Amino acid sequence: MGAEKGKKQRSGEIEEEKNGAEVIDAELVQSVEKLQAIQEDLEKINEEASEKVLELEQQYNEIRKPVYDKRNDVIKCIPDFWLTAFMSHPALTELLTEEDQKVFEYLTNLEVEDFKDVKSGYSITFKFKPNPYFEDTNLTKTFTFLEEGVTKITATNIKWKEGMGIPNGISEEKKGSKRSHAEESFFSWFSESEFKGDMYEINDEVADIIKDDLWPNPLTYFNNEAEEDLEMDDDDDDEENGSEGSEDDEDEEDN
Repeated sequence: MGAEKGKKQRSGEIEEEKNGAEVIDAELVQSVEKLQAIQEDLEKINEEASEKVLELEQQYNEIRKPVYDKRNDVIKCIPDFWLTAFMSHPALTELLTEEDQKVFEYLTNLEVEDFKDVKSGYSITFKFKPNPYFEDTNLTKTFTFLEEGVTKITATNIKWKEGMGIPNGISEEKKGSKRSHAEESFFSWFSESEFKGDMYEINDEVADIIKDDLWPNPLTYFNNEAEEDLEMDDDDDDEENGSEGSEDDEDEEDN
């Protein structure tokens, strides 16, 4: 009798534990479902916010356009403006060979233009006055963002004049290790994209630097303000390190 009573009691405890576990599992599932629903609401809001930001960016692109045009008109009156800005930029200066610098003396304007639908792409155009190097007056590289992360790149096929090129002709094929920036013409940036078409996960650092850093305020680099800021930061770091060293010396003397 006692054994049977014990079995029934144990069986009852197991049943209670099982029911309790089912209740906990049901509550957990319900909580997760509620959390999922809230997260979906947040994602909808974030999507709406992104669309609004894009709409606002498109509106301000229209507002900026005449101001950029006015800026370009003034820049045309400043000799070697873009050459100076490029040469003063810590990253872009590494991309210009001595021959490129001679070509850049004929560069009158640089333009970065987003597509009307800003999320679909942009173009970068270099405008040159007549020069002894190539027939083109505009050299353009365009980035079109397609579905599923595909980027389509197109660029001007430069019409080099006889005896001219990158250097002295069409871009040379790289052999062995990759050539350094000092050896590779900046204008290979156009020819490298001619036959690539659609590509996944494009990361064009040159385009990013021009679009997001140089183009918004080229005057910073023309005036060497960016370099001066870097030098000031270095001086501040030196002063901080020097003051820390002095404090350490004082502590040692006190000891």
